[in-house]
Amino acid sequence: MNIPCILIPALVGIICGILGYLIGKLCSKGNKDSQSLTLQSDLEDCRSNTQNLTAKINSLEENLENCRKNNLTLKSKIDELEKGVDKTFSFSGNSFTEIPFNSELVYEIFGKRIKENDLKIVEGIGPKIEELFKNAGVDTWYKLSKTSVEKCQQILDNGGENFNMHNPETWPAQADYAYKGKWQDLKDWQDVLDGGKL
Repeated sequence: MNIPCILIPALVGIICGILGYLIGKLCSKGNKDSQSLTLQSDLEDCRSNTQNLTAKINSLEENLENCRKNNLTLKSKIDELEKGVDKTFSFSGNSFTEIPFNSELVYEIFGKRIKENDLKIVEGIGPKIEELFKNAGVDTWYKLSKTSVEKCQQILDNGGENFNMHNPETWPAQADYAYKGKWQDLKDWQDVLDGGKL
């Protein structure tokens, strides 16, 4: 047996192995470079998105801070208004003070349930007349108390013949008692009245 015969295939095998290894390394290095470029591009996109999101967060935080400042301003204004409110309102240029309605006291005195601003509490006003007055814009005791007897008569006249016989001379005064919550005074006066007439 000849040594070069064994050595030549062994050397060829070793050389082929080394060449295969080197070629594999070169090929994988090119693949890694491609992956590296892709990853680097993705990383740049993420950094860009992070900057955009950071800018949006800063903008939203600024808006939130402005809203908090506005909220504090509005709260202080509300507090000032609440301190200054004495429950005074305006009605056709006149001012009036809102008086709380006590339905239990009304029930105690009149023996029946009455809703606030029910014009039928006024002696002489029934459901049809109440409807006439409400259609004319007189829908509260306060408004009726500030309506002249002449205006009340005009509302009745505009309602037709069926309403001409009614006499509204005491209605504004009765409504004033109701509005002011003077229920006992109203009841005592109505006991003297005859269908709302003196």
